[in-house]
Amino acid sequence: MPHTLDATTVRTWCGLALEALGQAREGIDAINVYPVADGDTGTNLYLTVESAAQAVDAVFAAHAAVADASGPALPDAVRAMAHGALIGARGNSGTILAQLLRGMADVLAVDRPGPAADAERLRQALRRAAESAYQAVAHPTEGTVLTVAAAAADAGERAAGGVAEVARAAYEGARVALDATPGQLDVLRRAGVVDAGGCGLVTVLGSLCAAVSGERPMDPVISGTTRLPADAYLSDALRPIRPGAAAEEQSTAERRTPAGTGDGAGPAQAPGPAGIPAPSRPGRTQPAAIPGRDDAVAAARASRGAGTARRDWSPRAEAAHPGALLSTAVPSAGSSCMPADVGTDGAPGRADDVVRPGPAYEVIYLLDADDEAVAELRGRLDALGDSLVVVGGDGLWNVHVHVDDPGAAVEAGIHAGRPHRIRITHFATASGAGTGFAQDETLADSGAERERTARAVVAVVPGEGLAALCREAGASVVTARPGEPPASGELVQAIRRAHAREVVLLPGDAALRHTAAAAVEQVRAEGVRVALIPTRSSVQGLAALAVHEPGRRFDEDVVAMTSAAGATRCAELAVAEQQSWTSAGVCEAGDVLGLIDGDVAVIGADLGGTAATVLDRMLAAGGELVTLVLGAGIPDHLGDRLQAHVRDNHLAVDTVVYRGGQLSVPLLIGVE
Repeated sequence: MPHTLDATTVRTWCGLALEALGQAREGIDAINVYPVADGDTGTNLYLTVESAAQAVDAVFAAHAAVADASGPALPDAVRAMAHGALIGARGNSGTILAQLLRGMADVLAVDRPGPAADAERLRQALRRAAESAYQAVAHPTEGTVLTVAAAAADAGERAAGGVAEVARAAYEGARVALDATPGQLDVLRRAGVVDAGGCGLVTVLGSLCAAVSGERPMDPVISGTTRLPADAYLSDALRPIRPGAAAEEQSTAERRTPAGTGDGAGPAQAPGPAGIPAPSRPGRTQPAAIPGRDDAVAAARASRGAGTARRDWSPRAEAAHPGALLSTAVPSAGSSCMPADVGTDGAPGRADDVVRPGPAYEVIYLLDADDEAVAELRGRLDALGDSLVVVGGDGLWNVHVHVDDPGAAVEAGIHAGRPHRIRITHFATASGAGTGFAQDETLADSGAERERTARAVVAVVPGEGLAALCREAGASVVTARPGEPPASGELVQAIRRAHAREVVLLPGDAALRHTAAAAVEQVRAEGVRVALIPTRSSVQGLAALAVHEPGRRFDEDVVAMTSAAGATRCAELAVAEQQSWTSAGVCEAGDVLGLIDGDVAVIGADLGGTAATVLDRMLAAGGELVTLVLGAGIPDHLGDRLQAHVRDNHLAVDTVVYRGGQLSVPLLIGVE
């Protein structure tokens, strides 16, 4: 069947691009050497696309709120995408990407229905995108994202066929151009990498291919979890996903994880799950207390005997748990977040091979101004610095420039119109030991004069009951609403509000891993030491909080919390909305599904019976503590029934029941 461009395709494209950039973010950051080697291109592109995707989702939500069965039209979706990217654009590459999307929207917003018209519109949109991006940059340079965008447009114009064929040709042309960038820009050749912004654009175009063709998404151009040799960035990298590839990559990462950490005092501890050492015990301070939990743990251990070893989590859960990547998530004091064999500029080899003298500050702001004032502004800013990009239109602009005098750049904006969302970043600190800063309107009331506390934990939870539990254990809380996961900006603000020198972030949802990682990168640039423990469920977050000890060293605390989270297998119960194939068979609408570690393992008719079966399967692999978190509207007697089931059928296993209040699922289960 012919493929068409419609609002749903745009929404799918944004979602796939966000996921792909999340996977590639760290790798793109690592090859960022031009125009400034500040190691943030991947993060900036992710945040820009995140803002675009949220704007598109908001359009769909608005139509759903008025019961409009037809949903938004293509012009509504592409205009929202472009506007979202404009107001959320970060950095040089993010600002250029916003203009590329705006250029495409200018063409796609014109209503010309039909598959043949879609193909021609996409050709024209790609050309308009490239032309508008070149116009937005004060001094265009070849070998950058601009070159890649132009090559995509050229290839799309030559392609015959429908919209899927045009998108594929544009992607292939962009990939070839990306491979050639080191030969066009000397700083890339010396560093042995391709252009980071161009790499991000190829990733976005690969997602467009998947959206219009209906095929499975491509692998990212570059992986964020491993450091590859320079020529790997020039390879044919967008391939169909191999079954099991993610698990194999994770297994490889686990084998590379150091067997132990610490200060060298005393013998090494036996490794815990995923190769993470058990936390040291002598002289520890009192850990955070979660009501009912400590007594249950003590009772379970007493009944099993002091010499009984705690069972490790299942091999399946271990293969999926990302805690083995802790060495990249928690840099040592004063270190960079880059891989070990990367210079402080984010590129292979010596930093002085690629770094050139240049302006000290990056200034970005949104500007309300007319076209004539913006034309004058371009001239003033061009005289102040370099890397000038001004994108937008219709009275709203995004201004990006590198200068030595940030005050003068802001004053130029005031002269032209009304600047807002002003962000100023000092390159020397943002790409170094992590003591840079960002200033914007959201920081006005952040209490910057207050002295920072030593350490804080920020947890994302789906219900008020869970939020109260986490607060009682000393954590700051971000409450996730059903169908509205927190954006990276919300997580950044939560970390800032914690006002601590060291912060542990517990996302509590596997779907938030990229969002949380992007938030961590932003806050690290402000001088805060942040560790991301990739918890996949709130029950893993509770386990991590239970062993949190603010008085011990940061690395030791993070290792202990990661180990506790990793040793907790998680499950949840959900109700099927429609007939579907699952890993446990065919389910019908209204069936109760028991998901263990993310996969459907049990299909049942009622909550109690299904939950009991899930518990039996999980405890067959061992366990000493069961945590049950009841959702909103679930009666207390379900918890009592399951508690009795565990007591009667599983020796020396204790159970704690909490009322979580989550609306997303009726029951969360954790087994430690």
